[in-house]
Amino acid sequence: MKAARVDRYGTPADIRIEEVGTPVPADDQVLVRVRAASVNRADLDGIQPRPQFVRLFVGIRRPRNHKVGLDVAGVVEAVGPAVTRFKPGDRVFADLYAYGGGAFAEFACAKEKAFLPIPDGLSFEDAATLPHAANLAVQGLRRRDGRTPGPGDRVMVSGASGNVGPFAVQIAKHLGAEVTGVARTEKLEFVRSLGADHVIDYTTTDITKAGERYDWIVDTDSHHSMLSMRRVLRPGGVYITLGGTDLRILDSVTVGPIMSLAGSRTYGLMLWWKPFHEPDITTVTRLIAEGKVKPRIDRTYPLEQVVDALKWVDEGHAKGKVLVIP
Repeated sequence: MKAARVDRYGTPADIRIEEVGTPVPADDQVLVRVRAASVNRADLDGIQPRPQFVRLFVGIRRPRNHKVGLDVAGVVEAVGPAVTRFKPGDRVFADLYAYGGGAFAEFACAKEKAFLPIPDGLSFEDAATLPHAANLAVQGLRRRDGRTPGPGDRVMVSGASGNVGPFAVQIAKHLGAEVTGVARTEKLEFVRSLGADHVIDYTTTDITKAGERYDWIVDTDSHHSMLSMRRVLRPGGVYITLGGTDLRILDSVTVGPIMSLAGSRTYGLMLWWKPFHEPDITTVTRLIAEGKVKPRIDRTYPLEQVVDALKWVDEGHAKGKVLVIP
C-alpha cells in the first residue's frame, strides 16, 4: 500500500509517499481502507515539534514513529480474531493520536477501541473532519467541572477560521452565546458565514487592547500572555488555550493556575482533553444531523499530494478542514 512517512524533523516537504506492506490485523486490531483523512495542526506539530519539549516523548533527534496523519474515516477491511465490535464492511472513523497515527495512507490499522461507527447519513469526508478538531471544540467550550457558556454569554474564538475554530464558533452559537471570531483579513467573511456575530482582524487589531471583554475565550493557538488576556476576560470568565509555542504553553501551565487561584477568572491550557471522546463525538454528530453544525471543507488533495495539503494548512491558507483522499 501507499503511505506517507517521515524520517526527520523539518517541514511538510520532508514527508514522502512510500510503498509499504499492508498491515495484517492481529488480536483486537481493525484494518480500515481509508476513504478520507483530514489535516490537523497536530500533524504539523509532529513534523516540526511544537512545543520543543515533546521531543522527549516522540524522539529527541528524529521521530521514532514514521507514520503521519491522525483523522481517518473508512471501511473495515479485516479484523483480528479478538475483535467484537466491528466486521468487514462497517463504516468507521477515528483519531489515531493515541494509536501511532497513519491516517495518510491507503489502509490504517489500530485497536478496535480507537474506532467508532460513522452514523448513517454522514459522509466519509465530513466524518474525517471531526475526530480531532470537533472533539477539541466541544471540550474547549466546557470546563473540567462541566460548566459551558450559556445564552447571552460573550464568547471569543481566536483562530476561528482554521481546524478547531469553525466548530467552536458553531457550537458556541448553538449554546446561545454571542460569538466573536478572530482571524486574518481574508478569512473574516468565512468566519461570518459560520454564524459569528462579530469578527476581529488580528492583523490590524490587538485583541488584548481592543477594550472588549468576554465571558469565555477559546484560543486555538496562543499568541498572548496570561497577564495580557486578563484585560479581555470578564470577572468569572474562562480562558482556555489549546496550544501554542513553548513560551505560551509554559505561561499557561504556570502563570495561568496562579492567576486562577488569585481571582474569579479561570486561565490555562486544556489539560483535561480526552482524545476522540465518544460522548463528545456523539454530541457533534447529533448537532450535524440536526443542522446546527456543518463541517467546513476548504479543499481536498490526493494522497500523492499530501505535502501540498500540509503546506496549505501550515501557511495559514485553509478556511476550515483540508482533506487527503487516497
